[in-house]
Parts: sequence; structure tokens; C-alpha cells
Amino acid sequence: MPAGNMNILPVKRVVIVGGGTAGWMTAAVLARAMGATLEIRVVESDAIGTVGVGEATIPQIRNVNTFLGIAEDAMLQATGGTFKLGIEFNDWVRAGHSYLHAFGEVGLPLGPLPFQHYWLRSRAASNAPDLWAYSLNAQAARSRRMERIERVGNTPVAGINYAFHLDASLYGRMLRAYAEQRGVKRTEGRIVEVKLRGEDGFIESVALESGERIAGELFIDCSGFRGLLIEEALHAGFEDWRSWLPCDRALTVASAPASAPRPYTQVNARPAGWQWRIPLQHRTGNGHVYCSEYMSEQEAATALLNSLDGTALGEPRSIHFAAGIRRQFWLRNCVAIGLSAGFLEPLESTAIHLIQSGVSRLMALFPDRSFDPQLIEEYNRKVRQEYEQVRDLLVLHYRATERRDTPFWERCAALPVPEGMQRKVALFRATGQIFREGEELFTEQSWLQVMVGQGILPRRHHPAADELPPAQLEDFLGTIRKVIGTAVERMPSHERFIAEHCASGQR
Repeated sequence: MPAGNMNILPVKRVVIVGGGTAGWMTAAVLARAMGATLEIRVVESDAIGTVGVGEATIPQIRNVNTFLGIAEDAMLQATGGTFKLGIEFNDWVRAGHSYLHAFGEVGLPLGPLPFQHYWLRSRAASNAPDLWAYSLNAQAARSRRMERIERVGNTPVAGINYAFHLDASLYGRMLRAYAEQRGVKRTEGRIVEVKLRGEDGFIESVALESGERIAGELFIDCSGFRGLLIEEALHAGFEDWRSWLPCDRALTVASAPASAPRPYTQVNARPAGWQWRIPLQHRTGNGHVYCSEYMSEQEAATALLNSLDGTALGEPRSIHFAAGIRRQFWLRNCVAIGLSAGFLEPLESTAIHLIQSGVSRLMALFPDRSFDPQLIEEYNRKVRQEYEQVRDLLVLHYRATERRDTPFWERCAALPVPEGMQRKVALFRATGQIFREGEELFTEQSWLQVMVGQGILPRRHHPAADELPPAQLEDFLGTIRKVIGTAVERMPSHERFIAEHCASGQR
């Protein structure tokens, strides 16, 4: 062993405070990757419960399931899950307007030029089909069909890219069983004290109401909005983003399914916010996200209950939140993951992904007991960057709108514009170009769909697109539409696909 490694003391004991999806996903991933070298304990209290609103996901969740070796159909059966091909945004630009942010590719590049330039050229010259005519996911979603397709036949058209709608509490339960089977220990109890080391302020242990004291070397805070370790004990600080994202309340309620589940999430704009509708096999998840400055809780609850497409299965549950992030996600020997790290409203279904990416980055930068400041600095930089990039796309939904029909929407039209969003929108508006920055979560196709969907269109396309003769341009575009149309016609309905592959016993 090189002399430089002689004094390295590896982390052996990891304490995760809080369960739910965040705590148990963290435990499961660490157990799968490092279970032979780590003693992992999850401390949670049944009396506290979890927020558990994250029922819609994005395709990256399939990566963590694959890493854990969780069979997809078995997971969907256990969670009453359905497939998700994208998100439908209704009434965001104006009342009656609708568009899809679909997963997967849009069209095909031709040579070095992105597809949108050929579509923009055709649109300028004729009454061309909309952008989503060139998205397999969008056309399948509109037809309420689903099939696992990696590529469309022998063509270069990419297949279906999908995520899931799932019962977050049941998914968390599955992750818990997985982790416990791999040696993770669960301790039930409420934490009443966090003991810090005198010399450096690192967390030494947590004490429970029972009197038990649990020591560790690395502590992971999955305690939710409260931030029991990262904020209450270590005072990391909170950066409030409500000037960009003014909604601060949510009401959630489940309803009985009224029809076959759609293979997409619905997000409907409302007078002081928006409502989600997430179809599971056994129920529909509903939520109303709103700004308390413009609507009371009673008004919000009435609006939510009146808009359900099935019978409510209980009373609405209220959640108070502030959009924003911790000033430090990793401080000393504590890493905050999930809601304890930050909160961005679930407009683009990123909550579970931000848990997943937090755990992945922790794995990549896993410390020894010296807790090298360079690891911590890089983790904090990367996580902040991801939260900021997600925030920028969320703000775009509110800022790029024609709506001025309520005080809330008047305020949204005047929201300050984050620098990253401003740069992307200005470049696209001027040239039709979109560039993805580094490890940015949202691809060029995501930004393209949301900008076009929200009414932002470029003043010109790339001049290289004019090199293609008109007949060849129309043949290129027409062939893509035909390939997609034929593929969708051959797909089974979403309902039938679920029945054949992953029907759940949930009721």
C-alpha cells in the first residue's frame, strides 16, 4: 500500500435519519454498492410519517431500479404503478391551450443539424403539423397506447422512453424490504438530541426518546422539510426561492379511478397555481399547488375536490413548503438528501430524481473519515447546479404565459428571470439553437418542447436547413410522421399492456 494511504480511516458506520422514499432509496443504493464494508442504520419514527407526494417520476428512475436489480413489472405490480410517457400541460399559456412535454426524441437530426431547424423551415413555408407529430412518445400518449420499444423497426427513429406513476409509500416499502434483506438495520424512534463533537462540530451521535444513543461517522439527513440534522443541528442555512416560485402550499387527495389510466401526468393551471392528476391502477393521485397570498386553504380544497374525475377517497391533506435549497447540502459529516436538501414543486416530477442523483453523487464522492473539503465542495457545487437548472425550467412555465386573468398570473408574468433560463430562451428565440450544459437533467428536446409549448418561437432557423431541396424536406418530415404513425397503430392500449404485464392486486 502506498505510504499516502496508511492513515486513511474508512467510513464504516452510516446513520440515515428518516425513512420514506429518500431514506430507503439511500439505504438500498448504499447497501447494494457497499454493503459488505458499511454498517447502515435507518432511524425513523412511525409517528412522524412522510410527505409521500412523489407519485410521478422521470425516466432516470429506471437506472436506479436496474442498479438495484428490481424487476420492472414486479415493481409496478407492488406499487399499483402505470407507465408515464410525458406530462400534459393544460391552460398554462392561455385557457383552452394544451401541450405535451413528452419523454424521448423529437424527430431526427439530419447531418450535424438538430431536427427543430427543419421543422421550423417547414413551418415557415407551409401549414406544417405541430412539433409533437414527430414524437413517438407524444403520439402514443395521445392515443393512450404503450409498448416497450427500443427502436422503431429498422429505422433510425428511437423507441419509447418512459417513466412511471407509482404509489410512493408502497415504493418506499419495497426499497425498505430490499435494504433490510441486505443487512440494513432499522431503528424505530423519535430523535430528541443531536450530539456534536466539541473539537470540530461534527455529528457524533443521535439520541432517541428511549434513551438509546446511535453513533456514526457519516450521517445522512432524510428527515424532510424539517432538516433535523442539516438545519436544526448544523445550521446550514436556507436559500429562499419564492421570488421565482411563489407557490407555498399543496393539498393532496386520492380519488377512485374514473376511467382507464392515461399514460401521462396531467398538470392543469388554476387561478392561484396548478393541479396535478396522476393515474395509478387502483386510484388517482391529485394535488393542488397554490400560493397562499392569493387563495385560502378552504378555497383551494373546494377547487381541488370539485375538479376530481372520481370520488374522493378521504379529506385533502395540507402541506406547507417554501421553494428553495440549503446553502450547503453537505456540511461536515452530514449530507442532506430529499426534502431536507431542498424543495422544488413537482411541476416536472423531479422529486424522486433529485433523491436519486443526490445518492449517486454521494457514491461517486464517498468520503473517508477525514471528510476531504474538496469532496464536499464538489458535491455542493454539483447539487446546487442541478437544483438551479431544474428551477430554471419550472420558472419558464410560469413566466412564458399570456395569462393575466388573476392576480397570481399577473405576478407570474412579472417574475424575475434566472440567468440560465434567460440565456437559453434568448438564444432559442433569436436562432432556434439549444445547448445542454454539462450534466444538465433536461435535454435539448425537453427545452424545445416546453419553449414551443409555452409559445416561444424562434425568429429564424439555421441557414444550413435551407440547403435541402423542398421536396426532400417534405419527404424527410413525412417519412418520420409515417414511421411514428405506423408504430403507434401497432401498439396495444396502455390499459391492455398493464393487464398483460404488470396488473396489480391493489384496490
